Amino acid sequence: MPCNCEDWRCDTCPVACEENGQHHQNCQHENVADTRYPDGTVRLRNPNIELMDQDILYHLALGSESHDLISMFGDIKFVCMGGTPKRMEQFAYFIMEEIGHKLPAGTTLLDISQYSYRYSMYKVGPVLCISHGMGIPSVGILLHEVIKLMYHARVRDPIFFRIGTCGGIGLEGGTVVISEDAVDGMMQPFLELPVLGKLVKRPAKLDRKLVRELRALSEPDDPYETVTGRTMCTYDFYEGQGRLDGAFCDFTETDKMEYLNKIHKAGVVNIEMESLSFAALTHHAGVKSAVICVTLMDRLKGDQVLAPKEVLDEWQQRPCKLVSRYIKRYLTMKGRLSLDGHCGSMCVKSPRRFKLVQQESENYD
Repeated sequence: MPCNCEDWRCDTCPVACEENGQHHQNCQHENVADTRYPDGTVRLRNPNIELMDQDILYHLALGSESHDLISMFGDIKFVCMGGTPKRMEQFAYFIMEEIGHKLPAGTTLLDISQYSYRYSMYKVGPVLCISHGMGIPSVGILLHEVIKLMYHARVRDPIFFRIGTCGGIGLEGGTVVISEDAVDGMMQPFLELPVLGKLVKRPAKLDRKLVRELRALSEPDDPYETVTGRTMCTYDFYEGQGRLDGAFCDFTETDKMEYLNKIHKAGVVNIEMESLSFAALTHHAGVKSAVICVTLMDRLKGDQVLAPKEVLDEWQQRPCKLVSRYIKRYLTMKGRLSLDGHCGSMCVKSPRRFKLVQQESENYD
């Protein structure tokens, strides 16, 4: 039976609402049993996976029988995603220092998915850091496989973060934006996905409680503003975002400004290209998630990023700092800060299957 709270997962939902028989108006969250086993581990909404001899995560170069995924990833609590491999490698070293994680002597961080040549993945204790590439298709493919990874590793109640950059709407460059929800270029709050010739609409909902908790972690001494608001996610960087500097442009600057002001009045504070898929798929999987981006410019003032590289590098650290505050607070409350050991090394169950997975990942286009 669906819970009917205003947010897709409110402060008491889904468990308390189900236990107490409370159903608030306008909620579309489905029964927690659809996405969780009684012990809190992730439950897939695909019965076919359990019938497979091996589930190969092609774009991560991992397999359910080639690797001991429980030993490798069973302690994960946070999955942090960002655009580029370099950015997520830097975040992995940053979060390692922030939570006081110690690697065993003679070891270093390993790109676990190096044989996929598509995404990069680093494990720092309970934090998984993964590059998701650019755009809705790239982050969507990754989410399918990471959600399956959570299932195979028997991870309990993971929290997903997207850390990225965006264009601000009425916000100066360097502003941190925590997305309250996501809409597409037509202001529709759902992801449209053609499946077997039919359009499937999946609500793009983010965890409102997590938004509030992240917003509360901004500090008065921060030399920048942290805001919340609606995020527009487009399928294109140029025409889809109303830019005048693409290879094609069939509209005027006046048209562009009318559109940007229109969506700004409707609550849109930033534009990027991944939040819609990220919000829709994590919501469908019952995974608590948030999107935190930093603006690189105010689109009401121009289209191109003009800030110097050193300024951009500092700006891109700002969402990382906010997420690290959340992770540190959680681990401190759980008494797990300053962790030793697991750095994401390979745990191979079957050398033959391991080689097969490598070959499949390298050949899979």
